[in-house]
Amino acid sequence: MIPFAIAGVQMHVAALHSNVEAMRHRIDVLMARFPWTQMVLFSELAPYGPLPRYAQPFLNDTVAQFCEDARRYGIWLIPGSMFEKDDHGRIYNTSVVINPEGEIVASYRKMFPFRPYESEVDAGTEFCVFDVPEVGRFGLSICYDIWFPETTRQLTAMGAEVLLHPVLTGTTDRDAELAIARATAAQFQCYVFDVNGLGAGGVGRSCVIDPSATVLHQSAGQEDMFPIEIDMSQVRRQRETGMKGLGQVLKSFRDRPVDFPVYDRTSGTDAFLHTLGPLAMPGKNSRAGLHYDMPQGGTRPAPAAGTDPADQRPTAPPQGKTLIG
Repeated sequence: MIPFAIAGVQMHVAALHSNVEAMRHRIDVLMARFPWTQMVLFSELAPYGPLPRYAQPFLNDTVAQFCEDARRYGIWLIPGSMFEKDDHGRIYNTSVVINPEGEIVASYRKMFPFRPYESEVDAGTEFCVFDVPEVGRFGLSICYDIWFPETTRQLTAMGAEVLLHPVLTGTTDRDAELAIARATAAQFQCYVFDVNGLGAGGVGRSCVIDPSATVLHQSAGQEDMFPIEIDMSQVRRQRETGMKGLGQVLKSFRDRPVDFPVYDRTSGTDAFLHTLGPLAMPGKNSRAGLHYDMPQGGTRPAPAAGTDPADQRPTAPPQGKTLIG
């Protein structure tokens, strides 16, 4: 057994004032209650909330304070993420990894900002893995990244055994995100720590999932601190023998007989994607997507009533009626 104790902190996040002192207070409480904790993970954008107007340089007094906390308690600390403004005025959603000596050992810029809603935020391009000596390798992604399995595919191909995943989900798709978190653990045979906030920071329901897709902990809609001792040897055993002695998915992917042309942007196999409209915010009374033309070469359905069989496009609707499409 290779034990390692990771605590998620689900807390109320305000949008209009700093949450930094509240975070530091919770670290104090957590370490008083659970002094065996070795790593602490907060939710996405926990320090300053979800508004890009509070973006600041990467190295700042807040990060220095968190470094001090990590050193004082001898813990690994990922204080969620915060909006970073670089020297060119670009804004990123950036997370840092602080080791028990209070040193920044890694940083990560979110690859998939939640567009079109996060239109002011630029996308990062570098993956983030880091090693905890004598324990194992960890990967870091942020919120919407997990909806794109390619991100976790790359992290696990680089050896990540635990996916640390701070999120800020305050929307009605949290159920879908929880399903994706479980699927991610099973697909990539890794632990998933999915930590959400409350208030302006989300609807809670943080979760911890093991490599067999078993939910080890599920928060509700109130503040929660949840230290979980994981076993890294479970990841290694399962990657060799399969989940419950069954699917060995990482090795099956490694030994695949096919590459995927969809990842070659010049292949033309993604032509359908280019028929979709722009990545834009839906408007009121939007009709986007309600009319569909079959791709060339497909089998057209029989003409519907009120359509021109020559091209199966709707003819003018009768006076006083509206035709969807």
